[in-house]
Order: sequence, then structure tokens, then C-alpha cells
Amino acid sequence: MADETRLEGRFEGVLERAKTVRVAAVVIAAASTSITLGAGLLMTVADHHNFPSIGSGLWWAVQTVTTVGYGDHVPATVAGRLIAALVMLAGIGFLTVITAAITSSFVSRSPIEQTTSSGGAPTAEQFRQMDERLKRIEAALTGRP
Repeated sequence: MADETRLEGRFEGVLERAKTVRVAAVVIAAASTSITLGAGLLMTVADHHNFPSIGSGLWWAVQTVTTVGYGDHVPATVAGRLIAALVMLAGIGFLTVITAAITSSFVSRSPIEQTTSSGGAPTAEQFRQMDERLKRIEAALTGRP
């Protein structure tokens, strides 16, 4: 794709390296951790009255990104609520998209791996040879040349 952004290029690179479930899990964990830490620190700055410490901001971020939301810490400022909305969308949407993309890459690789492990798909020549062989067998069974 000619209009690919740098972010898309990096995301493609990450997906290319995510060839095992273990690497995929690391990608998902890294994204979750980054979103949580960033949102917790940002919330402490944006709504300092309700989140006076980094610990309270991180606690809120963990609750929000995991969609638990105990309600013991709630943003009151407009900036805090905007951050909260973004974290909620990230927790639900972004991580789901990452998981779906990685799953899709596993599924798309599966037929390739099956073909490779089974010795490859039959070629047109192999089908032609099988067809001729079947015709000879049919001719022998019916007694016709």
C-alpha cells in the first residue's frame, strides 16, 4: 500500500514477528501495559484533584482498561473524562483489534503450513496423470480399449 503510515508499517512489522502464540501474547501484554501506564500518568496530570498521586491514577487506569470500573476513582474534569473515554475505547476496541489481527495472521498462515507439511498441493500435471490412470482402470474394468 503506497499510503501506508509509519504506524501502520510498524504494526505490520510487529504482526510479521508474531509467528507464535507466545510472541502474540507479548504484543498484547505490551500494548495493554503501555495504555494503562500512559493513561494513569496522564490522568494524574489532567485531573490532579481527584487523582492526587500516580498510584491513584494507575489504579483508575487498571480498572478502566480492564472494564472493571469499581467507581472509587472517577474523573471530574472534562480532560479527565476525555482520557477516560479514550481508555475505555482502547480497552475494548484496540486490544480486540490487535487480538483479531494476530488471530487472522495465524489463520492465514495455517493453510500455507498445512500445504508445506503435506508435501505441497497437487499440480496440474499430477491431476492429468491421475485422470489418465483412472481412464486406463475404467477401460480395463469394462473391457474397452
